[in-house]
Amino acid sequence: MAAEIINVTTKDQLHYGLDIRKKVFVEEQKVPVDLEIDEYDVISEDAHHILVQDENGEYVATGRLIYYSNDTAKMQRIAVLQDYRKSGYGRILLLAMEKRARELGLAYSILDAQCQAEPFYAKQGYETISKEPFDDAGIPHVRMKKTL
Repeated sequence: MAAEIINVTTKDQLHYGLDIRKKVFVEEQKVPVDLEIDEYDVISEDAHHILVQDENGEYVATGRLIYYSNDTAKMQRIAVLQDYRKSGYGRILLLAMEKRARELGLAYSILDAQCQAEPFYAKQGYETISKEPFDDAGIPHVRMKKTL
């Protein structure tokens, strides 16, 4: 499976990513749009957006990372379009995000995983660090961490 990783640098690219997130989180999972889109949804030094494009040029996955602390990235808004799930794009996206975090000099990655996605992240080397699931936008999550 061929995939192209794009480090978002233009408003057009940013909008493709936001469209994926709106389809996945707002339409599918019923997250209110005002909770989904926030101050990090801009092109800036504080937020690094990634897009994954398939071999046909379709944008199929997106995510962003922000700085959580001096040495830790927070991976957020990880979304793969429904028709492309279980095809390896989530893993490709996560690896690209981790690579970007290492390029930024960060040593750890944390993320708040939806409980249903916890096994996926565990397979990628993430360890659950929250004691109990917590609610985020009406969906149960756990906090997970990985050494980069």
